[in-house]
Order: sequence, then C-alpha cells, then structure tokens
Amino acid sequence: MKDLTKYQGVIPAFYACYDKDGNISVEGVKALTRHLIAKGVKGVYVGGSSGECIYQHPDERKKLLEAVMSEAKGKITVIAHVGCNNTADSVELAKHAESVGVDAIASIPPIYFHLPEYAIAEYWNAMSAAAPHTDFVIYNIPQLAGTALTMSLLNTMLKNPNIVAVKNSSMPTQDIQMFKDAGIKARGEGNFVVFNGPDEQFVSGRVIGADGGIGGTYAVMPELYLAMNDHINKGEIKEAQAIQYDADRIIYKMCEAHGNLYAVQKEILRRMYGLELGGVREPMPGLIPEDEPIIAEAQAMIEAAIAKL
Repeated sequence: MKDLTKYQGVIPAFYACYDKDGNISVEGVKALTRHLIAKGVKGVYVGGSSGECIYQHPDERKKLLEAVMSEAKGKITVIAHVGCNNTADSVELAKHAESVGVDAIASIPPIYFHLPEYAIAEYWNAMSAAAPHTDFVIYNIPQLAGTALTMSLLNTMLKNPNIVAVKNSSMPTQDIQMFKDAGIKARGEGNFVVFNGPDEQFVSGRVIGADGGIGGTYAVMPELYLAMNDHINKGEIKEAQAIQYDADRIIYKMCEAHGNLYAVQKEILRRMYGLELGGVREPMPGLIPEDEPIIAEAQAMIEAAIAKL
C-alpha cells in the first residue's frame, strides 16, 4: 500500500530562480529550498506554472530539480512537474525525475492542439512508464492548458496504479469532490489524493475534501497557509476563513502590479529574507518602478497577517 500521507498538507509551487543574466541560479534554488524547509511546509512542487516551465529548456528544468533535490531529499516531499508540449521531452524529464529520487511526477495535458482523450491518456501513461517506480499526479488546469480533466479521462487513467492524485486548479470546488469520489471508488478510502490548486479557495477546497494544497503564492507567505491548514484540521473553520480573507487581499494587491505575479513575489522574498531569486523570463513582464508602492504595500500586508497568527 502506498503511503499517501506525504501528500497531505501545504506544498508550495516552487519558483524559477535566475541569476543576473537570466540563467538558472543553482544558489537561488538551494536557498529557496532551505527557506521553505525551515518554514515547515510539507513539500514542494517543482517545475510547474509557478516555475515558468513552459519557457524553459528541458536541460534547465533538470538543473533546477537537481538543485532542489540536493537540499530537499529525505526532508520534504518533492513533486516534479515533467510535462512538456511533446511526449519525447516529457518522457526524458520523467526518467530524470525518477533518477534523482522525487516522490512523484506530475503533468498538465498537452497544450495548444485539442487532442482526443485517448491521446492525452497515452501521453500521461508514456511519462508514467518512463518512471515506473514513481507516483504520478494529474495536473488539471483547464484555464491555462485549454483542456479540462473529464471524469471519463480520469477513470481511464485510474487503470494505471501509479496515478495517486489530481492537482486540481479548476475553479469549481465541486470538481474536487467529483475527482475524490472517483479515486475512492477505484482505490478505496485513503488511497487517492486531490490537491486544491486555486490559492484563493484553499479553505473551501480543503473543506470539500482536498487532502492538501499546491499553490503559487504559498512560498511568499507559507505561514498563512500552514495556519489555515492547521485550523481546518482542528475543525476551526471561522479561524481558517479569516486567514483566507487576509491571503486573498494580499493576492489581489500583488496582482495590481505591472510585473508578473511571480516577479512581485520573488522581490518580496528578496526584501523580507534576502533571497536572490531573480526576475521572470520573457515574455512574462518584469517589474517597473511604478510597481514599488504595490510591492511595499503587499509586503506590509503579509507581515501584518503573519503577526496576527
């Protein structure tokens, strides 16, 4: 029986870390990994949307994952997103991820072309076959991938015993219940995991049945999500709700900037903790001087919310 408790809790989506020339910063990756371990998170989700994977060469993604694993292996759960927009590169990244000892691999569906469900299943199963001793997490993010996880596709994928979870970033929270029900029907209670994806609904996702969360703003304010998760585990919904409201207001503030959300968060981490993580990769927009007051206000809001815990 698989131990799925390692996927229960708060798992920040790991940010891409660049040096001054825009290359992967191994030092930045290691520093961010150590920082998140010290904060007490359950694990990290490497190479996903927050990791700017769609703009990186497979070799860069390998380099980043290796740097994470050098600090994280045996200390926290590591899920590596290995999806690329072709099967060959995805299979290569899946093999590499297993070779460095990740707990699970994950993947979005192929983007751009709208493929039939059997082609998506073949794509995911090819990755899983390349990492046969590693758990697999389906990443459902229809608003970006252009393809939604259907119940028929999930039921097809559940024939693969390595499929242990869905990272659900669709906005309807009832999707979490539907995916969880299907997993339980196929595997039994406690043998399938669903992660809440949208950070703005962490509490509602957990309450409806998500086992944990993977999110792009967790790394800049992990204390808030850890506190929400703790309150939910204790049945203290009102307390969790109040922290969710604080986190959402911070997210809305950060999204006011001209610079991409990840550029804002990396700058806040630099100011708060001295973490040098660089900017974001073009064509994602970087910070401009007019973003300064927004960044300062968002940082102050984070510090105030943490102080209230």
